[in-house]
This record gives sequence, C-alpha cells and structure tokens, in this order.
Amino acid sequence: MVRTLGVAVVGFGWMGRVHSQAYQRVGHHFPHLGVRPELVAVAEEVPGRAEEAAAQFGFAGTTRDWRDVAVDPRVHAVSITAPNFLHREIGVAMAEAGKHIWIEKPVGLTAEDARAVAEAVAKAGVRGTVGFNYRNAPAVAHARELITSGELGTVTHVRVRLFSDYAAHPDGALTWRYERARGGGGVLGDLASHGVDLARFLLGDIESLAADTAVFIPERARPTGATAGHTLATGGELGPVENEDYVNCLLRFASGARGVLEASRVSVGEQNNYGFEVHGTKGAVFWDYRRMGELGVSLGTSYQDQPVSTVFVGPGHGEYGAFQPGAANAMGYDDLKVIEAHNFLRSVAEDTAYGPTLEDAVHSATALDAMSRSAAQGTWVSLG
Repeated sequence: MVRTLGVAVVGFGWMGRVHSQAYQRVGHHFPHLGVRPELVAVAEEVPGRAEEAAAQFGFAGTTRDWRDVAVDPRVHAVSITAPNFLHREIGVAMAEAGKHIWIEKPVGLTAEDARAVAEAVAKAGVRGTVGFNYRNAPAVAHARELITSGELGTVTHVRVRLFSDYAAHPDGALTWRYERARGGGGVLGDLASHGVDLARFLLGDIESLAADTAVFIPERARPTGATAGHTLATGGELGPVENEDYVNCLLRFASGARGVLEASRVSVGEQNNYGFEVHGTKGAVFWDYRRMGELGVSLGTSYQDQPVSTVFVGPGHGEYGAFQPGAANAMGYDDLKVIEAHNFLRSVAEDTAYGPTLEDAVHSATALDAMSRSAAQGTWVSLG
C-alpha cells in the first residue's frame, strides 16, 4: 500500500523549482516507491514567489515564514533550498520538529553548521539527504563499480574539475553569494563541495590536503532590488567580493591515492565543465558532465598505448532504467534530482539511508574548511 507523505519546500528560487518538479515526477519514474509525495506548503520570503509556486505546482498552502512549515502537522518532509546562511537554522529546526529533510549542499557555511544539522537529524531520529546530485549520474555509478571491483587495479590518482562562468561577468550583482557571512567560502561551497563528494564517493576518505585560493573580480555592484539566480547589476554602489572565485587543491586519500581538485566560478568560456579522471595501475575512467551519458573506459593488460573506449550508459547502470529503455538516450540535470528525490523518499519509507547523508555533508564541509585554512597558512592540513 502506498502512503501519502506531506512535503514542503523552503526557499523557492531555481533550486526550489527543481525540487518541486522532482516530487511531481518521482512517481512516474519509480512507480513502486512506497510513498507518494503531496505538495503541502511552500515558504518564500520574497513577496509573490510562494503564490507563483502554488499556482504552478499545486502547493496547498503558502507562507513567507519558514517557521510556519516547522509547526504544520501536515508536513512530514521538507526540502531546504534557501540560501546557504539559513541552512543550519532551518535544518536544525525542521529536524527538531520531527520533519525529514532533503537539504541542499553545502549545509551551512562551515563544518560546524553541517555537524549541527547532522546531530539534530540523528537525535530526532528522522531521515536526511543532501543535494550531491552528480553522484547520481549513471555513468558515475558505473565508474564507481569499476573502481570498487578492482577493474582499474589499485587507484593511483584522480583529477576532479568544476569550471563555470556563472560569476565571470564583472557586472554580476553583489548578492549574498559573495559575502562571507551569508555565502561562506564562495566557490568552495558552490562547486568544490560537489568535487569533494565525488572524490570521496569514488575513492574513499580524504586524509589531508593543500589548497590555494583566489578572488579575481574583487568588486561588484550592489543590487537595487530582489534578485534571483545570477543577476547583472550596473550603476549600484560597489562593494567587496569577500569569498573565493577559485580554488586549486592537492588531495591525499586514506587509500594512498593522490588527487587534484580544481574549481572556478569565473572561467570565461566554461559552462558546467564538471568531471573527473581516475587512473589505476591497470586502467582508467573519464567522465564529463556535459556528455553525462558517456564514460571513457580504458581496461586491459596493455598498460602502454592502451586504448580508451566510450561506454554509453544504459539500463544496467545506476538508475538509468527508470528513465530510458535503451542505452545512449540522453538524461539531464533534472533527472539527477528525481533520483535524489527517490532516494530521499525511499529512505523515509524504509527508515534506511539511501544516497548521500548528512554525514557525507559533514565530510565535505570539513574538507572545505581545511582548504580555507590551508590557503591561509600555506601548509598541508590533516582531516583526521
């Protein structure tokens, strides 16, 4: 028997829309899921946005105060898609109110924030998952299978990249994303958090790291009204960019493998250039998010001059079969969030963790804090 689960979305920018769509689609792709999400409430402080969400997605109620969601008995699970600086307060409050939470990364501004939410979730006995969506790509799942099965031999090194141009325009508005108190570590939380999660998902725990960071656009104009996404602003008062545009990091894994993680939000000419290269003693795998359904694979016994084949993922890889019946049919970003919604709701239904947990968020945030310390000190930093 399928039971109804009342869900709410807190924060209705772009990511709030993505979560709402995922809830509406999840039953179509995963018909045997034991729960059916019902859109009960949406909270958004910008006037008119909650009402727009209700009209478009069918939420039963709207509010400008997320605290109303915490005390609403109809709500059993909450998507937290508000800005980073609100994650800790909202996450802890929802867990303490007995709500299961699906929260976007980086779960606050610091490892302390992420740990506070994780502890609240554990104490309340509710389920929590985190928006590390790139690990849901079927090609990434296949890469992990090849690595853990030993097909690549002993993994020696990995390179993870996350290059984007969303902040490359010098007229990009000085929103909360560029403030230390509200946006945290800038590109560290926005993109490097995904890179850390991918690295851990594929290779295991990170033991130590050394990082360098930079701000390449030091000033931006303050917006004169409400903003959404990456709004441009001209003529406003200039203010300082307080957090990082770029990070480059060397990684040492507990397994003995080595790694490089590089992320930038100001890379002109790069749009969502995310991916990784994993090398082992017998083979390698290569993934580019922009060609999400393909995995470059080099296996065999040649070692030198060993060729690379392109594998088109299909129903046997990850959750691909829930979306397409045959290999090489395209999937997209929103599909990854549907998989995430499925894992979250399945975790609630079965009271068992599926997908990334709050503990994964703590590991990622701990690495991000270590990157900041390393860049400031000019030294290697241990994560132990």
